[in-house]
Amino acid sequence: MLDLLVLGRHIQGLRHGRGLTLQHLADAADVSVSMLSSVERGQKAPTITVLARIAEGLGVPLPELVAQSAQSRAIVRRAADQDTVDEPGGWHRTVLSPVVPGVNFEWIRTTLPPGCDAGTFPAYAPGSHEFIAVQSGTLRLTLGDEILDLGEGDSAYFAADVTHGYANPGQEPCTYHVAALIMRPRSTPSHRSLPGGSDGRHTARRARQ
Repeated sequence: MLDLLVLGRHIQGLRHGRGLTLQHLADAADVSVSMLSSVERGQKAPTITVLARIAEGLGVPLPELVAQSAQSRAIVRRAADQDTVDEPGGWHRTVLSPVVPGVNFEWIRTTLPPGCDAGTFPAYAPGSHEFIAVQSGTLRLTLGDEILDLGEGDSAYFAADVTHGYANPGQEPCTYHVAALIMRPRSTPSHRSLPGGSDGRHTARRARQ
């Protein structure tokens, strides 16, 4: 599993070696200073998206950034360590996926209250993919000009290089899962990762899927 303290010390050492302040690296990596500081102290498990941005800000390959921290073939993210983000409008999402070096993959569970529109999000880079499974309630998925209503137990796939949105048109909460393989670069706002996604700065009307 990933040793967060070893990872944090490694990132901090690379930052110091490059003469970068927390603010400088945060700006270069496009993550918040608070997130970067928490990662360096080993207090927060970063998503693969956050680690990729930190690696990019430091100018090192992602596998090299995390290699010293991997001590097992398995990477476990305990329930207590999963990040749950409460968004404006009453919806929330939980990042289920552990950090997997070299894999731009995220798995998110999102719950939308009745009548909640989580927003519309820009397309990812070509080659990006998303898989959606509805656990309960009704999910309205918008893909460009196409609108799909998915019910409990329904699943869908779409190429994520299209504008997409998520909403709950029903009278009951909707919980759904999104598994996404995101290619870089991505044309996304600085606040968000997946619909229901996470990048250490996520906020906005909705965090992607």
